[in-house]
Amino acid sequence: MVFASPISPSYSCHLSSKDKELLYFKAKGTKLSTINKIYPFSLLQRSHFLKVDFSSQWERGESSKFRKSAAVTSKEYSLDGALENIQLPKGDCWSVHKFGGTCVGTSERIGNVAEIITADQSERKVVVVSAMSKVTDMMYDLIYKAQSRDDSYLTALDAVREKHKLAAVDLLDGDNLASFLCKLQDDINNLKAMLRAIYIAGHATESFSDFVVGHGELWSAQLLASAVRKNGVECKWMDTREVLVVNPTSSNQVDPDYLKSEERLEKWYSNNPSKTIIATGFIAATPQNIPTTLKRDGSDFSAAIMGALLQARQVTIWTDVDGVYSADPRKVSEAVILKTLSYQEAWEMSYFGANVLHPRTIVPVMQYDIPIVIKNIFNLSAPGTMICRSSGNEYEDGQKLESLVKGFATIDNVALVNVEGTGMAGIPGTASAIFSAVKDVGANVVMISQASSEHSVCFAVPEKEVKAVADVLESRFGQALSAGRLSQIAVIPNCSILAAVGQRMASTPGVSATLFTALAKANINIRAIAQGCTEYNITVVVKREDCVRALRAVHSKFYLSRTIIAVGIVGPGLIGGTLLDQLKDQTAVLKVKFNIDLRVMGITGTRTMLLSESGIDLSRWRELLSANGEMADMNKFVHHVRGNHFIPNTLMVDCTADSDIASHYYGWLHRGIHVVTPNKKANSGPLDQYLKLRTLQRQSYTHYFYEATVGAGLPIISTLRGLLETGDKILRIEGIFSGTLSYIFNNFTGSRAFSQVVEEAKEAGYTEPDPRDDLSGTDVARKVIILARESGLQLELSDIPIQSLVPEPLRASASPEEFMQKLPQFDQQLATQRQEAEDTGEVLRYVGVVDVVNGKGTVELQRYSKEHPFAQLSGSDNIIAFTTERYAKQPLIVRGPGAGAEVTAGGVFCDILRLASYLGAPS
Repeated sequence: MVFASPISPSYSCHLSSKDKELLYFKAKGTKLSTINKIYPFSLLQRSHFLKVDFSSQWERGESSKFRKSAAVTSKEYSLDGALENIQLPKGDCWSVHKFGGTCVGTSERIGNVAEIITADQSERKVVVVSAMSKVTDMMYDLIYKAQSRDDSYLTALDAVREKHKLAAVDLLDGDNLASFLCKLQDDINNLKAMLRAIYIAGHATESFSDFVVGHGELWSAQLLASAVRKNGVECKWMDTREVLVVNPTSSNQVDPDYLKSEERLEKWYSNNPSKTIIATGFIAATPQNIPTTLKRDGSDFSAAIMGALLQARQVTIWTDVDGVYSADPRKVSEAVILKTLSYQEAWEMSYFGANVLHPRTIVPVMQYDIPIVIKNIFNLSAPGTMICRSSGNEYEDGQKLESLVKGFATIDNVALVNVEGTGMAGIPGTASAIFSAVKDVGANVVMISQASSEHSVCFAVPEKEVKAVADVLESRFGQALSAGRLSQIAVIPNCSILAAVGQRMASTPGVSATLFTALAKANINIRAIAQGCTEYNITVVVKREDCVRALRAVHSKFYLSRTIIAVGIVGPGLIGGTLLDQLKDQTAVLKVKFNIDLRVMGITGTRTMLLSESGIDLSRWRELLSANGEMADMNKFVHHVRGNHFIPNTLMVDCTADSDIASHYYGWLHRGIHVVTPNKKANSGPLDQYLKLRTLQRQSYTHYFYEATVGAGLPIISTLRGLLETGDKILRIEGIFSGTLSYIFNNFTGSRAFSQVVEEAKEAGYTEPDPRDDLSGTDVARKVIILARESGLQLELSDIPIQSLVPEPLRASASPEEFMQKLPQFDQQLATQRQEAEDTGEVLRYVGVVDVVNGKGTVELQRYSKEHPFAQLSGSDNIIAFTTERYAKQPLIVRGPGAGAEVTAGGVFCDILRLASYLGAPS
């Protein structure tokens, strides 16, 4: 037997770290009652000296028995002494409130909480309170600094004391203030001694840390209780370490012992009967009365346990938000507050990271069907969200309940691990061996997905744990990999999990299809899928960079929130500028009436571009482009417009006639960027590039609309597609496709010279700056090629014979001015053709023809009788006649304005709205 002084080093090598702390507290004069709260029934209670005997296993066993006996005796004494015969009522007379650290973050907020408690009309209430805001972190920081031997722990402890002292001075007065400050200083003195022990030992046990950290709840509960009493309401405060009994588990969690907790609550109430009880959250005790905590979200858990023990009418969790949102409002601005959630829905959403409750918080109240209400302490008028057992009713107050999918949640920073190989199929125990290895390294499996072929198992783990998982799997299955039974153990980093949660999903077909379609239309690739047989949630894994876009896309689809499209305008010239003005006039109406939010994130010309993070003010776009524009850079422009992860859909609108811009379409579509354009160059360019572009479009959910390439705002392309898709066969398409040439030949009558009419059209703005661009017929030929290819003909532009109206000698003129000056010299030829036509009752019209039967196209000047629809045109109208098997005797005719910035921009605008409809906007 060895006898030693508590401060003698002669025995120190035989002591545990816990015994060293005990001896130090005793030597420093720390109160025995304080030590017993940390290490109850210690050896110090039995002797002023520690007796350590290592000579006998039997004596060691007897010592253990004695310790247990002492614990039981002390427990009986502390709980049974001076009992009063007061029964604890249970049931609907009780309501439970929980106020988090934000709610009691300042003296003013503690006062507000006291007012809420005072105003509550419940017959009886338990108020569970967290530590003041940031205090728990400050307490953990004290421990960290002390065990790191950082002397600043003393300054940090002074800051903790000062925070609570100032709150007390603001809230309390008289004896209540003096009493609290005295108790606070007493606690601070003991903490200082304890932290000094940590400083010397260089470490702290878990129970010691839990005891230190729990002081924040003790102080806030006492402050709140005093504030409530100051309002005239009698109340008692409860140190829940005297009541709540929990058993620590190996997974850094605790399991409540409801039977023992109920016994202790009844005995506590017998000694402290009150209709209002202010209880500490977060902290509890083990069956051996060792202080501990309820770990993550412990205060919510405390409130739920109290609600279950009292079989309360309701548990209200007070926080700083209006309720549970359908999605994270920081990522989805259109997220809505959910009126109700079932226990299962709340459980699923919280598991996947939604700011609801920790899943274990729901367990205690489910047994007694106790509803949990989430309310905002800063917005008392908000109804909040009620979490309760689902009634199964589809309609409430005659209205359909919320969306089939109640909410969406995400988990970021995960990695996929894929184990695959033919040797896995049909071999029992393979999955068990995989997950046993994962368990051995302490990794948390977030999601599992396995194909029915058993060829592979895919699962998600936190990214910070994936290296350890991969290493242990490669080590454990090294032989199988070498033998070829497993082909690979692959890690896919930088992933996020998106979960859709809703109890009614189980009974409704098509929910999964809607979810996957919404993701596909946003060009989101799904890497893994999991769904339980309950169908309460559908889980998908996507790239981390796509997560927010995916979340917004699915939320928009199910909640009919606005379909948001990030728009980039290329070419703010005549058509592009007119389109921007039209967007400016219609944007507000589209948001309110059609749930379409078009945000122009960038405008670029050939030299200057304007970029915006939130959307350009279209009422000032010309001014902003001039004042704030930067050097144009197409790669930077596209990256910026697409780079906003909060907007799931990106659209490029090309309002130029530039073939270089058109060459970007394939790359844009491949990256998931939709394209709308009046630019004819892509669809009339080289055939192989056109076919490649259309193949990509058909194989993806990325859209490419080009109605305005033929006929400006007239529905030419859509009419042709409608005929083909309904099974009609196109025989011939013939039309006046140029608004410029339509105007010229509609006015080339009587004795007017051709050059005179061209000059008039140029001055009216109908022609290009160089009229030869119109008179050459190339523009009409491009439209003919577009329609021919839409009809199934594989023609090149060079396959189309074009009758040019530009006289041969003038095709090489140096300038448009020179051309116009010399054009009258060639009037006679066209005047002669006009006269010949008039002599036979006909008119001249410049037309393009697609002869589908013979597989060819032409562009030429033709004669038509004055009764023919082509002869009835006026102004710059276009007219197109479709001769098909259905419309063989009488062609289907589309007629209307075919030139001008307003109608062309209008055609582009229609394509943009068509895209929005495809992406989910109501039609």
